[in-house]
Amino acid sequence: MPANKNALIRYKTIDRCLRNTGRRWTLNDLVDACSEALGDLENKSDNVSVRTVQGDIQMMRSDKLGYNAPIVVYDHKYYRYSDADYSIMSMPLSQNDYEVMQEAVDMLRQLEGFDQFSEMSDVVSRLQDKLSISRNNRKPIIHFDSVPDLKGLKLLEPLYNYIVRKQTLKIVYQSFNAKQPSEYILFPYILKEFRNRWFLFGSRAGDMMLYNLPLDRIVSVEAVDDILFCENPDFDSEHFFDDVIGVSKNINDTPRRVKFWASPEQSKYIKTKPIHRSQQLIEENPEDGSCLFQIDVVINFEMYSVFMSYGPGIKIVSPPRAVSFMKEKMRLASSLYGQV
Repeated sequence: MPANKNALIRYKTIDRCLRNTGRRWTLNDLVDACSEALGDLENKSDNVSVRTVQGDIQMMRSDKLGYNAPIVVYDHKYYRYSDADYSIMSMPLSQNDYEVMQEAVDMLRQLEGFDQFSEMSDVVSRLQDKLSISRNNRKPIIHFDSVPDLKGLKLLEPLYNYIVRKQTLKIVYQSFNAKQPSEYILFPYILKEFRNRWFLFGSRAGDMMLYNLPLDRIVSVEAVDDILFCENPDFDSEHFFDDVIGVSKNINDTPRRVKFWASPEQSKYIKTKPIHRSQQLIEENPEDGSCLFQIDVVINFEMYSVFMSYGPGIKIVSPPRAVSFMKEKMRLASSLYGQV
């Protein structure tokens, strides 16, 4: 790992520590925190030296990186920010930072015409908008759905790094219905986002059963070095989600053909925004514009929730199991309003 990236990780770690005013930070405390942060990322036990952290603090205090961090020592021992609201993460971009990031965005825009990078368009637009906001001090003109304070988001970066390194993990997890957390030894494969919620997919050591764990229910994650990482030959991260809406799917699940009728109003919307990539128009009523569609997907809770979100504008017509499920859910929903 390049030294400049190591330094950035140390700067961010020191910043995170000093923003935590509920604890008093000695130089040795900061050294330990930096060593732990780099150890988690690189899976090494090398310790950061006191001299290195002292140099980091001086660099953060200077204007060489544009930080000018107000780091002070009190009681001749403890470090803190004199401005409790300060953070290097809230600093505006320097001219050099802006130019480097703009070059990166321009390069990514050149790739948008390739099929392999078609899904990057929203990410590139988001980056461009953020750069323009910083550069011109204006309000955003592109808005993406996000839940910035969603529990579990802080696990994204470490889990991503664990997956890249093919690191076996010990995960403590507690579902909404469980009174006590459970512990898993997991081989992590991929992170999946659905409706602003993130999920970790991996196989359990021993039986290689595929698990799908929402990050907001993960209590802790710890690297396990004495159990060799194993790939699951039946799990293809590139195509596993091709036939599913959402995230609920087992390796052996097979897609079913689901046919559904849509009202004239909803048909216009569904034509331009398909419910699934496999969607096909089977028939269109020339008199009122209602349509019959079909999709080939694994039947799961997320599929039903999408259909129910259309209310009376959609009706599943096959398979019978899906029709019965929707009919019962709609009956229960109707009974709730009948009680008013």
